[in-house]
Amino acid sequence: MMAVIYATLIIKGKKSINDVPEKIREQVKTVLIDLELPELTRE
Repeated sequence: MMAVIYATLIIKGKKSINDVPEKIREQVKTVLIDLELPELTRE
């Protein structure tokens, strides 16, 4: 659930992948890749 929230914030430009807590960062990357936005996973 939190991964989706962070992914949404990244998509909206409010956060970057570096703002995501380390323990869920991979989950957020997976969500972004599933949404065909792999460019947003770059740190």
